Amino acid sequence: MSALQRLRELGLLAVIRGRTSADAVDVADALIEAGVLAIEVTFTTPDAEQAMRAIGEAHGDRIVLGAGTVTTAQQPAAAEAAGATFLVSPGADPELLAAMRATGLATVPGALTPSEVLIAVRGGADAVKLFPGSLGGPAYLRALRAPFPEVPFIPTGGVSAANAQEWFAAGAVAVGAGGALAPPALDGDRDAVVERARELVQAVGRRAA
Repeated sequence: MSALQRLRELGLLAVIRGRTSADAVDVADALIEAGVLAIEVTFTTPDAEQAMRAIGEAHGDRIVLGAGTVTTAQQPAAAEAAGATFLVSPGADPELLAAMRATGLATVPGALTPSEVLIAVRGGADAVKLFPGSLGGPAYLRALRAPFPEVPFIPTGGVSAANAQEWFAAGAVAVGAGGALAPPALDGDRDAVVERARELVQAVGRRAA
C-alpha cells in the first residue's frame, strides 16, 4: 500500500514540531500508543532526520512516516534517507516541488488559494495540504472542491475532535493536526496527550466509509 493510500485509510496525520529531536520521538511514541499511526516530523524540529530514524526504527511498518515543513531543495533527499515515505511542504514552489517529486516519495505541497492549488496540481502533487485550514474551515474546502473535485485535499490547522466529521463531509481525504494533537514536548503530560489523541482518533474513525 502506498503512503498516500495509507494516509487515506488512517484519515489522521499528526504534525510534530518537536522542541528537540528527543521530544519529537517521545511525542510520537505517545501518539502511536493512542492509535495515531500517520506521523509527520517537521524540519523545524532540531535534528529532524534523527527523530525520523528513531521513530521508524521503533515502529517500523506499523506507521506511515513522513517529513513536514519541507522548504529547501536538500531536505527531500535527507528525509528519504531518514526513512520518510511522504513529504509535506507549507507551499507549492515549483522548484521545490520538483525536488520533492524527484525522490519518488508521495508529495503533498501546501496551498490555500485556487491559483496555488493549480500550481501544486500542475507540479505533480499526489495530494494538496490545505493550509492553514483554520482560515476558511470546512466551508472553504467545500468551495475549493467545486473546481477541483479530483484533488485529494488534506486540511491541516483548525482540526479537532469536534469538527473532524465536518472536514470529511466537505471532502477531505484525511486531516492533519499539529499543536492541538502533538505538543512540542510531553513535559510530564503524556497521559493527557494520549487521551486527547484517542479522542481525535475516535472522531476520525466515525467518518463515512
